[in-house]
Amino acid sequence: EVQLVESGGGLVQPGGSLRLSCAASGFDFSRSTMTWHRQAPGKALEWISRYDSISGRTYYADSVKGRFTISKNNAKNMLYLELADLNTDDTAMYYCSQDVYYDNKWNPAYWGQGTQVTVSS
Repeated sequence: EVQLVESGGGLVQPGGSLRLSCAASGFDFSRSTMTWHRQAPGKALEWISRYDSISGRTYYADSVKGRFTISKNNAKNMLYLELADLNTDDTAMYYCSQDVYYDNKWNPAYWGQGTQVTVSS
């Protein structure tokens, strides 16, 4: 059974930092492409960062580029997202997903339950 469990969210002041974690089990994590997404209240789900495990490349949405860093620890089956220089626009529920490639793009196959990040003074 595939399981993804996010943690590390919380309340942080503008300009602050957080590290989100996603614990994975039930699939070949070392070979899986993994993605972080977020959804702010009243807004659409937004893809923010992807780790392509085959190429080792990482990708970021423009909204987080230079501030967020995705990483992966295959030995621990853990995916991370370091959030820095946070602002109120980063307030959202953050989700990790395991992705599969079809229709010429990566598509989430499994999702975690999410972890809430709130940026407020």
